[in-house]
Parts: sequence; structure tokens; C-alpha cells
Amino acid sequence: MVSKDDVRPGGVTDDFRKQVLGYGLTTAEILYRRPDRQWLLQSYVWQNYDMFPKFPVLCDFLAFWEKQLDGPLVSVTVAHSRLIKPAELRAVDGVFRLH
Repeated sequence: MVSKDDVRPGGVTDDFRKQVLGYGLTTAEILYRRPDRQWLLQSYVWQNYDMFPKFPVLCDFLAFWEKQLDGPLVSVTVAHSRLIKPAELRAVDGVFRLH
């Protein structure tokens, strides 16, 4: 849910702004070993807006994980979808507001 604090002047959220700039919704399933039980694997699901194909936001998160957290990474599976595609954007003639 979007709160009024998430909306910038002009009625545009940061998430929408990122989508227009080419960011897409990225989901990563991170499989890692539990620090207290190395034989046990656990899954963590991470989701954020990121840029395909280099995924700088995800890479920053994984670098933080490896530096700060104890559970060693085993694998990362990534899914990515651009929610707004260029063909879906078009100019409009006017703006209608309902109160």
C-alpha cells in the first residue's frame, strides 16, 4: 500500500519514477547455509526494483550479506519483469481529476 509520504510533488511515487527510468521488479530467492547448523539450507526471498541485466541493487545487497551476515550464500535465483514497457506509455490530451 502506498502512503502519502511515498508520493512526491506532482503525485508520482518513487517506485513509478524508477519504472519509467527502466527499473523492473526483481525477485531473488537466496539459498544460504544457517550459521548455527551448516548442514541446513534456508531460503530468503528478496524483492526490489532493479536494472536488468547487471542488477546493481541486488549486487549491493549480496555484497552487504557476504560482509555483514554469517550465513554463507549457496545460490541466488533471479526473476525480473519490466512492469512498464515503452509501448505502454503514450501522451494524453488532458488530465481529469475527481474529488
